[in-house]
Amino acid sequence: MHTCIMASRITRGSDTNPDPRTAADVRDSHVMEAPEPDRFHPSADELLEANADFVAEFADADLGVAPTRRLAVVACMDSRMDMFRILGLAHGEAHIIRNAGGVITDDVIRSLCLSQRFLDTREIILVHHTDCGLQKVGEDEFKAELEAEIGVKPWWALESFTDPYGDVRQSLQRLWMTPFVVYKEHIRGFVYDVTDGRLHEVGLAG
Repeated sequence: MHTCIMASRITRGSDTNPDPRTAADVRDSHVMEAPEPDRFHPSADELLEANADFVAEFADADLGVAPTRRLAVVACMDSRMDMFRILGLAHGEAHIIRNAGGVITDDVIRSLCLSQRFLDTREIILVHHTDCGLQKVGEDEFKAELEAEIGVKPWWALESFTDPYGDVRQSLQRLWMTPFVVYKEHIRGFVYDVTDGRLHEVGLAG
């Protein structure tokens, strides 16, 4: 009698809560998937090999230190922008000053001041671009994340922006306002479209 009741209880329990998984299935469901391995590989050795080829055909030994076009270009560091090809420049024709966003910072002004006063440049061209990384990160969030991670908030400005055309106008204005860039007669700004390679000029008035 007791045996029948116990069997009945076991049968009802298994019918009420069917679980077709095996013990291995349950165990595997709690195992986290391994993260994708970092496939980064340092490039220095490969670059040195490329430099050996460059040295074998080196033909720029006669270039002077002053740029022959008397031109300084301030551009974003974006890897899609080959400034010599975009502007049709040859080696030795221009100073190329780059940072994140192509922003007119104190250090860029320092470089431009030296470029004008000691290396005789007289023209400045700004080149920002579409789809810039600085359009995708917020200043406050970025600084808060760094402070939370390392305990120190950066003292420098990230210089993020939403509109590359507006940011070029701000950069032009900074050049006009600084007393350290003396030659301002030939300053122009552009936005490079990363989808078709075209430069679009930007004026102070928009």
